[in-house]
Amino acid sequence: MSKVKDQHITEDYAIYNSDCMFVMPSLEDESIDLSVYSPPFAGLYNYSSSPNDFSNCATRQEFLDQYEFLISEIARVTKSGRITAVHCTDVINKDGSMWDFPHEIIKLHEKYGFKYRNKITIWKEPLKVRMRTMVRSLMHKLIVEDSTECFTAMPDYVLIFKKNGENEVPVTHPTGLSYYAGAKPMLPEMEKKYGTYEQLRKKYAGHEDPKTNKLSHIIWQRYASSVWDDIRIDNVLKYKEGRDEDDEKHVHPLQLDVIHRIVELYSNPNEKVLTPFMGVGSEVYGAVSMGRKGIGVELKDSYYKQAIKNLKNVSIMNDAQKTLF
Repeated sequence: MSKVKDQHITEDYAIYNSDCMFVMPSLEDESIDLSVYSPPFAGLYNYSSSPNDFSNCATRQEFLDQYEFLISEIARVTKSGRITAVHCTDVINKDGSMWDFPHEIIKLHEKYGFKYRNKITIWKEPLKVRMRTMVRSLMHKLIVEDSTECFTAMPDYVLIFKKNGENEVPVTHPTGLSYYAGAKPMLPEMEKKYGTYEQLRKKYAGHEDPKTNKLSHIIWQRYASSVWDDIRIDNVLKYKEGRDEDDEKHVHPLQLDVIHRIVELYSNPNEKVLTPFMGVGSEVYGAVSMGRKGIGVELKDSYYKQAIKNLKNVSIMNDAQKTLF
């Protein structure tokens, strides 16, 4: 890996300052248990000036050709029957129309031996989206002036793919689920019937039988929804110090709530979780904090340096830490 500018390897994670296209071929066939990442949203942001950066492709077709190579590598390194989760969104064209980027991602994964299993919609609060992005279509004054110019706040999506073949090591949760990653685990009608989340955690702490672990059933009921409506938008790692002066001002890391859910649902403790677009270390941090082994690659120097800082004190979350999340 002569083209790796820097690397930091511990017993819990390995991160590389390099182009993921240089690092991925060095990984062994069927060595990864789960991958979770956000690819550059083609044409939406430019993350760096490097010619190796996916976001600097001249055309969308060039971007898709480059992305296809990465997907073929992810297919090669992913174990049979295991999951890759891709965080994405629709992309707004210059004329205001929408490009169905998720559809392109689905087609490419199916081409390389993945089954498309699920689309999770991540709801966003419209006013916060307006304040963060200043998108014109969310301006209230357009309701008065011409509401044909008004459109809803765009959600994010997590696309879930399962590699063809039989999964030799099932992902198990012997006592069910006990940790909820999100803002409101209990809907009002649930709380009225079962009590608060804190009360249920105390009641079912150390509970051995998942069939009667009501807390686990409630958490799964919320996770099983096709719309995740309580992802905390600001539950992210520090990233501002890793941003260069010419960066997009609204670039935002993937929320830890999303990462924690995917990691817990689709991997076992001590298994390997890969992210080819590490950014400031979010997916690696999320994997390690949930007791997994993280592998991350980041091209941009400033993001990589921030990832080192963010991962410096990462450790497996204990029950007290989980309660705070």
